[in-house]
Amino acid sequence: MSAPSSEPQSNGSIVYVVDDDASIRDALSNLLRSAGIRVETFASTTEFLLQPKTASASCLVLDVRLQGNSGLDFQRQLVESNSAIPIIFITGHGDIEMSVKAMKAGAVDFLAKPFREQDLLDAVSSALQTDIKRRELERQSSNLHADYQSLTVREKEVMALAVRGLMNKQIAGEMNLSEITIKIHRSHAMKKMHARSFADLVRMAEALGVGHSC
Repeated sequence: MSAPSSEPQSNGSIVYVVDDDASIRDALSNLLRSAGIRVETFASTTEFLLQPKTASASCLVLDVRLQGNSGLDFQRQLVESNSAIPIIFITGHGDIEMSVKAMKAGAVDFLAKPFREQDLLDAVSSALQTDIKRRELERQSSNLHADYQSLTVREKEVMALAVRGLMNKQIAGEMNLSEITIKIHRSHAMKKMHARSFADLVRMAEALGVGHSC
């Protein structure tokens, strides 16, 4: 069963702990809560998967040795399902091969029991910051694509030609339109893309892959 959650941090981040040892779950829960971190604990990966997740930044503290599938197997399952939650492995039976395999698969840390409390807190802090940054980048990318899709076909064409370095007069010739019409389309594209400068628009186009094949 999931342990009661503590009061959430101001940023709403949460740490999930999966360990089949109740004493370890309780110790980790108490440690994280004492640091002001919201935490939920689970006795198995099945319990963890069944629990609805929040949209907040999060990380997973995962025991390597679990009944049934190992923590490494579960990590592989999460990777295959495109889950990007940062994982911190803890184990009382760790070895170099296991830690290398875990880190290669994307784990942010691998702590052998008994570990210092501060080492875990530092690992959790790093993992949560990683997830916060990932979510922010995803939000920015989503907004960028939404802005681009708000452009008309003509505005997209003008943007693509402009970021290739063509002047308004050249674009007008390419599209068989007047130069003033090109200026209007270009201005609208800048506004809809929320570009603060033309250099900003070029960076956006690069992120979108626009203009290279035109």
